[in-house]
Amino acid sequence: MADQAVVFAYHDVGVRCLRVLLDAGVRVPLVVTHRDDPAEKIWFGSVAQLARSRGVEVLEDPTLEQLAETVRRIAPEFIFSFYYRRMLPAELLALARRGAFNMHGSLLPKYRGRAPVNWAILKGERETGATLHEMTAKPDAGRIVDQQAVPIGPDDTALEVFGRVTDAAEVVLKRSLKKLLAGTADFKAQDLSRGSYFGGRKPEGGRIDWSKSAREIHDLVRAVAPPYPGAFSGNLKIFRTRLEPGRTPRRADPGPYRDGNAWFARCGDGKVLRLLEVEGEP
Repeated sequence: MADQAVVFAYHDVGVRCLRVLLDAGVRVPLVVTHRDDPAEKIWFGSVAQLARSRGVEVLEDPTLEQLAETVRRIAPEFIFSFYYRRMLPAELLALARRGAFNMHGSLLPKYRGRAPVNWAILKGERETGATLHEMTAKPDAGRIVDQQAVPIGPDDTALEVFGRVTDAAEVVLKRSLKKLLAGTADFKAQDLSRGSYFGGRKPEGGRIDWSKSAREIHDLVRAVAPPYPGAFSGNLKIFRTRLEPGRTPRRADPGPYRDGNAWFARCGDGKVLRLLEVEGEP
């Protein structure tokens, strides 16, 4: 009999990793996912659509009581979580007879928590990645099964980096699955002191503080660029910027300005950003 897993999944990572399990012959009697939020721009694949196309039962945003009853009835060997947006309580994780595992979009223990790709770019990192780890009551703190690094270029946006992280997640799961199912996987404990936990991000987090350095503002713009809500200053939305270290600013105080038909900004360190894609006025 094939190995059996209940899968909690959403977003592109959820789609790709669910497909890896199904293509490997893992029996998935249940997929738990989210209803798309009408207030959110949906630019990613549908886990529910993939699951239904493969004949898998789907639950969307069930109550904890409904979920516990259903998973208890299935008595799965494994639980997998692939970009599911809710914490799974310890009593639910305990229903997986051979373990519960999560795919996280960073190189743990760095950037535990929410929006790890966006935070990594915002903090000026030059690499991030995907990590498969055991789930515990504490978020993103369990032992590591495997991880794969990906680069972050100096002008890469969150969307571009997230695409690489999604690819890395698929690579990690394919590479680790055979040993995980066989019970021969090697686990590595995390040293949580070497990383930090980050919370979710809101549109207000895209507000630009022009007193910050040009590099910090450039990293913010990249971190929240579309399809995320974007950076802004007053009524000016800023979607893409470029550092211009050789340019002399045309205003004395920090802030955006026009020079001919082009937009620029003087930043708090006296350096200039070119605002390549903007909408509205300051």
